Parts: sequence; structure tokens; C-alpha cells
Amino acid sequence: MTNASTAPNEIATRARFRPPAVPQIDLGGFWGDRVDAVAARTADILYERCVAARMLEQIDPDRPSPGVVIPFHSMSPTGNEFTGATVTTQMFWDSDWGKTIETAAYSLYRRRNPELEKKIDAVIDMYEKLQQPDGYLSSWYQRIQPGLRWTNLRDCHELYCAGHLIEGAVAYYQATGKRKLLDILCRYADHIGDTFGPEPGKKRGYCGHEEIELALVKLGRVTGSQKYLDLAKFFIDERGQEPHYFDQEARARGADPKNFHFRTYEYNQSHKPVREQDKVVGHAVRAMYLYSGMADVATEYGDDTLRVALDRLWDDLTQKNLYLTGGLGPSAANEGFTADYDLPNDTAYAETCAAVALVFWASRMLGMGPNARYADVMEQALYNGSISGLSLDGSRFFYENPLESRGRHHRWIWHRCPCCPPNIGRMVASVGSYFYGQSEDAIAVHLYGDNRGRFEVAGGKVTLTQESRYPWDGAIAIAVETEAPLHFKLYLRIPGWCRKASLSVNGEPVDLSAASENGYARLDRLWKSGDTVKLDLQMEARRIYANPNVRQDLGRVALARGPMLYCVEEVDNRGDLSALALPADTALKTLDEPGVLGGIVSLSATGEAELADDWNGGLYRSTPPRRTSADLKAVPYFAWDNREPGEMLVWLRESKG
Repeated sequence: MTNASTAPNEIATRARFRPPAVPQIDLGGFWGDRVDAVAARTADILYERCVAARMLEQIDPDRPSPGVVIPFHSMSPTGNEFTGATVTTQMFWDSDWGKTIETAAYSLYRRRNPELEKKIDAVIDMYEKLQQPDGYLSSWYQRIQPGLRWTNLRDCHELYCAGHLIEGAVAYYQATGKRKLLDILCRYADHIGDTFGPEPGKKRGYCGHEEIELALVKLGRVTGSQKYLDLAKFFIDERGQEPHYFDQEARARGADPKNFHFRTYEYNQSHKPVREQDKVVGHAVRAMYLYSGMADVATEYGDDTLRVALDRLWDDLTQKNLYLTGGLGPSAANEGFTADYDLPNDTAYAETCAAVALVFWASRMLGMGPNARYADVMEQALYNGSISGLSLDGSRFFYENPLESRGRHHRWIWHRCPCCPPNIGRMVASVGSYFYGQSEDAIAVHLYGDNRGRFEVAGGKVTLTQESRYPWDGAIAIAVETEAPLHFKLYLRIPGWCRKASLSVNGEPVDLSAASENGYARLDRLWKSGDTVKLDLQMEARRIYANPNVRQDLGRVALARGPMLYCVEEVDNRGDLSALALPADTALKTLDEPGVLGGIVSLSATGEAELADDWNGGLYRSTPPRRTSADLKAVPYFAWDNREPGEMLVWLRESKG
């Protein structure tokens, strides 16, 4: 049995920058409010709705098997059904439990909740009873389809479920100190290692839905066991190799290898070996999980061949296939990518899970060293396309995140394919770990806002305390505490959206041009308690334009301030938002509104509106519509649909003024 308390061995020296564990970071301010909402409401809701969906029955070996359960209706405010969810979602209920456990773990660290902890402990006891003597653990293949384990990796999410359970186990151990689930999942990971690998007699397979790769890296880091890292590397290296494993597997079970959903291996990114891939394709969440695992392996093994491929894929995503929100995957048909520059607004799928997974990928690219190229996108996805998926009170969710709504898109309380609620829950609950990266002799500050972080670096202990109203204000003060004077490097990100920044240490100005390194200011010095760093980021409202190849946004403009993208909602503006236009020469004003949407900075401007009241019911005519002056108000995109229902629009028409 692997000892989770073992200090990391030689694997620690290979990594560059690793994220801190969630308990190392205490959050306040903007993100503290988000984490509190998850701890106070979301974590309990996830458990309760998993039980309502009959997921508990499937993992409890003391109950009769529930058999195949037809998922209950999506519980949206309108009662609408959602496409894409089928009975097969039941086979990855273990993954929903894994993410729910992870959310609960970090919520319990934030806020005591004895009743929730008792419930999660009972779930863990069920998994302990369910686990087979050889370590295998899958409620679907043990309780619903026994005898078919490891026969359909392409479609059935077996390793994907294992990955999410592993991540839940790591989180529960780090947050509560309880190791039962970690031991259970170490035994399962050992079984997976005995089953898969390059050695004779082992299967050379990998999962159709990536996730196990990044989970194994987490397990390797927390246990200090090299074998888990090696297994993650095997899954990365083997993907897409010929002869294709999914073809062989299909033939072995008597199926036609060509007869499967979407009929292309681009859907699960196994169409080529990973080092040969240069375009983001297929299912968006699967792609982001794969690239996250690749980045982790590149960091742990210093693998530049993976880094080269990842940078090609990063360019393809960010230059041709990424929404301004940090959302991705425009199509509901494949929950993923279509063609370059195909970024429709009102029909955007932009699954919450995909933006969350982009945060995962970006943060893992930072493992290879501080670089604003990745951190800026991580921040973009964090503040916009991901947390838009969770209501301000933590009780309702978006699956899709369009950039335009005619008033019919609203949050729902659950979904027949409930992957997004626990995914956004666990990301928000663990968001403190994305603020920093730490290496043997350096700390990188990727994100800003009220928090206190505790680190061991350069042989000593360091506490950094940030004070800031970020993201509403760009003034940041960082107080340094050390047990004794300590020499280490401190990296501070200068966001790409910031036009002007100033930096000082103990009141002495720092030449940012001389200190700049990959979009970060590098401070390499002897630090002592009482040292203070002040960073001021100019935070102005700004206009953003899309590449002309994005045909849906031609002649349109979006508004942003700091890391926040803005939108107009019907509740603040006149109806028919598509009739509004923003003159090119109109000034943008900012206003602190502590009583609106939990406290925001709004944007306002004098715009124009085209009127339809003089058309006498006609559909067309030879003269243009009348225009009138109209006051426009914009609020942060992440907070839309938290008040009265109505229309929403990100990309406004721009007029000449």
C-alpha cells in the first residue's frame, strides 16, 4: 500500500513550478465570496442532487443494484429538456461522485459542516466495501454491467471515472487529513498500473475521455510515488499510436471499429500521437483534459517535445477558436470544435466544463515557468467563461454559456448529464491553488486579490499577504513575512490587458522594463519580514474588437475592464438589445455599485437605439429606421441572469457616432 504521508522523493526536483495545496491559501475579497457560496450552498446541493438522481444506490453494495436508471428530467426554471444527455451518463456517475467529494473536501476546509462530512465519509465507506480484492473499482461495471471491465475504453469512461475519484481522494486527504479514500484509490491506481503499460501482457490502451492522466500526476505528487507519474506518461505517449487501440478493442468484442459515435478519432483526440497534433479538435472538455495531462507530464519529465506540441495547440486555440469569455467549443452537436473562427454568439455551446478545463490547462502550462501568455488566458477563463456557470448564491448552474440571449436562456438546478455543477464547484472551492506557483527557489504570483499564502521556498518559510480590491481595483499590496532573511525570486504577473503599471519594493521604484520576464516582473533579492511590494495596474474600461474572420462580430464591439468582460442585460437597458449601438467616440464611464450583484463596477455610456415604432407593422421599407439617444449600462458577464430574466448581449453594434 502506498503511504500518502511519504515526503515526495526525487520527483520533486524535476518539476519547475507546482501549485500550492488549497489549505496553503486563505482567500478573502472577490474569490472569498465565491468560495463561501460554494461552501455554504453548492457542496450540499451537489450531494443532495446526486442522491436524488439515485447515484447513491449504484455505489452502495448493501442495496440491490438499481439497474439501468433512466435519468430524471433536467430541472430548469422553464422545465425545458436539454440535448446530449442519454442513459449512458449513468456509466460515469463515479466521476460525479469524485468531483462532488472534491468540492466537499475544499468546502469543509473553508467552513465546518459536520453533517456534510458525515455524509461524504459514508460515501467513502461504500466505495471501500465496493472495491474488489484486486483493487478494481467501478460502480457501473460491478453493479450494472459486471464482467465487462476494460472492454470498451473508447466509449465507457472507465479510466475517466477513476481519474475523478483519484482527484477527489487527493483533495479529501489534503483538506481533512483523512486518508481512507486515498488508500482506496492508491489500490485502484496500482491495479490500473498492473493492467496497462508497455510491458508484455499488459493492455496498451487509454481512455476515450481523458482525465486519468492529470489525476495520476496529482496522485504521484501527493504520495511521492514515481510509478503514478510513469503511468500518466504512458497514457500520454500511447495515445493515437498505431495499430490503433480502439480498433483492436472493438474487434476483440466483435464490433465494427468504424461504427461508433461521430465516427472519427478526432472526437477524442486519438487521431494522431499527441506530439504530432497541431489543431484543437473534437470534444472540447476531452481536449482540455488531454492538454492538461500533457503539460503536467512535460513539467515532471522536462519533456520539450510535449512543450512544442502544446504551444502549437495553444496558438490554434487562442488565435482561432476561443471566445472572448474564455469559453470554447461552439457546437452542441459534438460539444466541441468545428472550424477556425466559427464563434457564433447566440448558439454558443461553450460548456462550463470546457472553460473550467481551460483553467486547468493554462495553470499547468505555468508549471514550466511563469509566462503571462498562459496566465492571462487562465484569468480570462476564470473570471468570465467558467464562473458564469454558477449563480451568485451557488444554487443554480449554466451548462452552456452563450454570448447572446433573446431571453430564453436561464440557469437550472440540475441536468441529466450533471458534469458541470461539480466541476465548477470544485474549481471555485480550490481557486486559491491557482493564485501561485512555487519552485525550490521562487514564488510566482499569477492572480491578485485579498489572500494569504504560506510557502516553503529556498529552505525557509514565507508568508505572502495580498491586500487588494482586485478585480475592481488594480492597486495591490503584498506584505512579506519570513522566519529569517531569505533569498528567493518573486515573480509578479503584469496582465496583458494593463496599459500602464508601476512597481515598488519598500517604497523604492522598480524599473519594470528591466525586471520584465515573459510578462512577469522578476524580483530576485534577499527578503525579510516587513518587506512590502506595491503593484499598481492601471484599470481602464476598454473596447475590444474581433478578428474580421469572426463574421458574427463584424462591426461590433465588446467592453472590458481589468480581467472582466462586460455584457448588457435587458434589466438595465431598454428591450431589444440588438437595436442598440455604441458610437465609436462615446466615452465609457465606471461606477462602483456595492449593492448590485454582490458588489460590482459597472460601465455606462450614451448610445443609440434604432426604433421600430414607426414601421406600422411593416417588415421592410426603403428608408432606414429612426435613431434616438439611449443610455447603456453594462455589467460583468459572469454575473448575468442573476436578477430579472431577459435578453443579454456581449457584442454591441458600433456606430460612427
